[in-house]
Amino acid sequence: MELVEYLSRVRRQAPLVQCITNFVTVNDCANILLAAGASPTMAMDPREAAEAAAAAAGLVCNLGAIEHVESMVLAGKQANRLGIPVVLDPVAAGGTALRRELSAQLLREVRFTAIRGNASEIRALARQGSGGSGVDVTPLDAVTEENLPQSAELARRLAAELRTVIAVSGVLDLVSDGARTAVLRNGCATMARITGSGCMLTALMGAFCAAAPEAPFEAACAAMAVMGTAGELAEERRLQNGTGNATFRADLIDAVFCMTEETLKERSHYALYQG
Repeated sequence: MELVEYLSRVRRQAPLVQCITNFVTVNDCANILLAAGASPTMAMDPREAAEAAAAAAGLVCNLGAIEHVESMVLAGKQANRLGIPVVLDPVAAGGTALRRELSAQLLREVRFTAIRGNASEIRALARQGSGGSGVDVTPLDAVTEENLPQSAELARRLAAELRTVIAVSGVLDLVSDGARTAVLRNGCATMARITGSGCMLTALMGAFCAAAPEAPFEAACAAMAVMGTAGELAEERRLQNGTGNATFRADLIDAVFCMTEETLKERSHYALYQG
């Protein structure tokens, strides 16, 4: 599987991606979509959400915008009717009773093409925990080389149960469609020191799935690879210039904008998991 093909598709097609996302990261999500070559729309009002979804090539629902779940359901159902890919970010899904209730509602009412979360959020969806430190993963849930077999199996089972692609982001990234599971080893620790790196990744995944609706597993892997590689490039620049996390955020978006097929091919560490 050539991941670079999917980056090229996004840039050729410039898909319009509707994002129902939280106010903390809405600007970053819009800008990373633009950096990748896609086009963002942030239509969240329930009076227009479904109409906006019908005009888009992809839809992203982010539970960080918990007050807009009605809009997510309306837009998600419309996208389902029209065959438009829908990506869910279950932000802090296990953190409160309300989030557990609303994430379950979304899973009942909308068919998701892909679900991208950290390990704690994915465990919450799989009913194997309600942890997480706010929106962050707990150390006990994080995917490591040591617990990779168990983590990969959890992602595989949940993907099969929900008939979707499950993408777990962290130090190690996992993507599974229930039949295939991939491990990606890119990124850097500073990505966890800014607000919105996960939301930006989910937005990117929305663009990649929009550009390749027939190949959501490959599209999700490609989005993961682009974001992780961009993180490494931004970290190299941060260390070279002696800057902090605010500049890192801008460098991360710049790295997506400047990403070449050659760089992605050379630097992405992707493999199908055989465990």
